[in-house]
Amino acid sequence: MRLATIDIDGRATGVILAGERAYPLPAGVSVLDALAMTPTQRIDLGTETVRGPGRALAEHRLLAPIQPRAMRDFVAFEEHVVGVSRSIDGTDAVADAWYDAPAFVFMNPHSLIGAHDDLPMPPLTEALDFELEIAAVVARDCRDLTVEQAREHIAGYCILNDWSARDVQRREMQVGLGPSKGKDFANTLGPWITTADELDDRHRDGVLDLEMTVEINGRPVGRDRSGHMAWSFAELLAHASRDAWVGAGDVIASGTCHTGALAEIWGRTGRQDPAPLQPGDNVTMNIDQLGTISNRVVETTSPGHRVPRARVGAGAGAVTAGASR
Repeated sequence: MRLATIDIDGRATGVILAGERAYPLPAGVSVLDALAMTPTQRIDLGTETVRGPGRALAEHRLLAPIQPRAMRDFVAFEEHVVGVSRSIDGTDAVADAWYDAPAFVFMNPHSLIGAHDDLPMPPLTEALDFELEIAAVVARDCRDLTVEQAREHIAGYCILNDWSARDVQRREMQVGLGPSKGKDFANTLGPWITTADELDDRHRDGVLDLEMTVEINGRPVGRDRSGHMAWSFAELLAHASRDAWVGAGDVIASGTCHTGALAEIWGRTGRQDPAPLQPGDNVTMNIDQLGTISNRVVETTSPGHRVPRARVGAGAGAVTAGASR
């Protein structure tokens, strides 16, 4: 089943998709409710729902299919890590810690845009980039799952584009805390959620194996398969849930696939070709069985306010530290 959220007269409405038509879910049933159902219950829901004429999907704006409370973005593709390492320090070295356990960062759940929405160019950057990823959606609240249990808690999958301002990100990560304003301005999630049972036959050695591609203005720039992930989504969820609650509807993201971001390509070639994204560029991502998202970069709308530099000497020991700069 494909579940989406569309705009109907200014109201976010959960729908079942069948072909090119959208069928609103019954009153009181949300996309998350449908995802938490068993496959048999969803079949009954679909039979009941897909009866009327429905609505032409092309006539409605696709919104983010779900509004998660939390989003965890992993780094599960080794080849991407190798390429990014080249861009940072010129070596192919991958930190030993990467192999020990899957690492993730939290993303901004309020930053989501729809599958075909315009993306205003973020201010204060000259290195706008994209990241081609798969997002798994969690069906129910969970904690301390085994890998086997985690597999049953994954409700479905969709495409994620983790937009990134690389120059901003590079500078702020020198603090040692990871990315912040370099990433929290936008994430595309969509176009719909394909339920996990639809993809049972698309696993290889326990790992979801789908072809992933990305284009800029119709020019192919990246291609990989999700089967190259170093951990399965079930393993990522089991790790995330260790001694911590993961909520119903939360997103577990794969991280960027090989050649799924300009930063990796720049690291491998030693030059910014393709160039950083600019207003007018269109980024299109396609993942087998999950559909297509396509967003156009438009002119900046944010005023881009800056805060002042740190007040040197504001705390004990700060004068000495500041004087050394």
